[in-house]
Amino acid sequence: MTGLEPTPIVAATGTARFPNGCVAAPHHLAAEAGAAVLADGGNAVDAAVAANLVLAVVAPHACGVGGDLFALVHDGRTVHALDAAGRAPAAATREAVLAALGSPDLGPATRPFPEYGPHTVTVPGAVDGWFSLLERFGTRSFGALADAAIGYAADGFVLTETGVVGVDAVRGSAHVTDEWRAVYGDASAGKRLAQPALARTLEVLAARGPEPFYRGPIAAAIVDTLRAGGGLHTVEDLGQGLGASRWRVPISARYREATTVIEMPPPTQGLAVLQAALILDSLGPLPSDDVERQHRLIEVVRAVLAQRGAHLADPAHMRTSVDELLGDRHIADLASSIDPDRAARLAPARPLPGGTVYLCAADADGMIVSLIESNYRGFGSGITVAGWGINLHNRGAGFWLDPDAVGVVGPGRQPPHTLIPAMALRDGRPWMAFGAMGGDGQAQTQVQLLARLVDDAADVGDALAAPRWFVSPFGWEVIVEPGFEAETLDGLRAKGHTVHSTAGPDSLMGNANAIVVDPAGGYQGATDPRTEGACVGW
Repeated sequence: MTGLEPTPIVAATGTARFPNGCVAAPHHLAAEAGAAVLADGGNAVDAAVAANLVLAVVAPHACGVGGDLFALVHDGRTVHALDAAGRAPAAATREAVLAALGSPDLGPATRPFPEYGPHTVTVPGAVDGWFSLLERFGTRSFGALADAAIGYAADGFVLTETGVVGVDAVRGSAHVTDEWRAVYGDASAGKRLAQPALARTLEVLAARGPEPFYRGPIAAAIVDTLRAGGGLHTVEDLGQGLGASRWRVPISARYREATTVIEMPPPTQGLAVLQAALILDSLGPLPSDDVERQHRLIEVVRAVLAQRGAHLADPAHMRTSVDELLGDRHIADLASSIDPDRAARLAPARPLPGGTVYLCAADADGMIVSLIESNYRGFGSGITVAGWGINLHNRGAGFWLDPDAVGVVGPGRQPPHTLIPAMALRDGRPWMAFGAMGGDGQAQTQVQLLARLVDDAADVGDALAAPRWFVSPFGWEVIVEPGFEAETLDGLRAKGHTVHSTAGPDSLMGNANAIVVDPAGGYQGATDPRTEGACVGW
């Protein structure tokens, strides 16, 4: 570092106030790495990339070099949206995927898209996304920002009880490869986990940029690995990933009088959050009675998730525009389906699980970053690239094989995504960066946080720690954490909800982080107590 080193302010739980800047991340080592960059004069984008790279090492089940990325950046003037999500290989027609799976073409009744394996791997976008962020907004080189991550990969870090859960979740699974077992098979809490092959990959990226990943030796290894498992990928497909990140126009909606919520456009489910905000706004203030309040929130979430699969897809192939889906008529139709007295009877919808990291960063000049990166399901596809330590994601599991589905697999298409970094403005000025991991839970967590932070004016740390619920799209059961009154749960059941309780705080609800612009100056930041994260700043 340069000059005098400031004393860090660290918040593992609750809210901390930071006069200059901060990073909130789901692992304390990542937050510390990002905050160190801020203290050394880097900006919020530099800090976010450094934190994400550490997360790629210390949370390899949830994110990494083989994943996809979305980010919102407020540069002090406007919000920019980066889409760094990969595309299916050129040969990935529906018919080719079915043939590779050994499945007959049964029309709309065909089998669901596989959850794991090579066909779920679209070209990983995170590497190009990191370099795209730094090219436009960064002040530090990738190599300088990767130092901490390389150290943790080469020398190892100690896995905690929380950290080993992601490994244990897939340890006995048939879909993980021998290469995965060689790295993670003996991992356990309290034991140091080293990933030397991943360190090698990061060192190559630091020295040579993204080219080797997409058009060099790493690309060749990725393609060889996927084709050995029956994949349809070519070196040309990987090459298309270099420079493929796109800066898109974010989408937004007003919530209550002064708040504007900003989300990523399709292929992400940011639409669902905005639809929920608009419906809640149209229905008026939230009821003071907790049964009525939770019923309304749950029913609005169910309404937007129930129709998500019919609309969400690669933006070039959607049949209904974003403007229509956020338009007054569609919102009125969804709002009219909300019965204040009874839970709606809904057909099961397709769930979109997740394995993701969300982080946010802010600096002394007012730049704010909201970033999400993902391998999707635990360790993604289950495929680890030998010699390079890359766990390839399975975001392609979001595709459909139903030829009539808007999200059907196709050459060069992006699958529907659960990933949604978010921001909010107050009276047109930056107010908050927020988001969560959790697949289907991401939109639900954001809606519940907005209700607490906007409607209740809650403290940000209290809002993240408060009990939450999760609605399963598959059967529409409501799963609740401890903390809700028994009368509330009984009242929800009386309205027709199927309610189940967890034994304690549960990551099913999404692990959230948030940074709020403090009206007195600086920032307020908090991390979710359901994680091993921290908010660190100066």
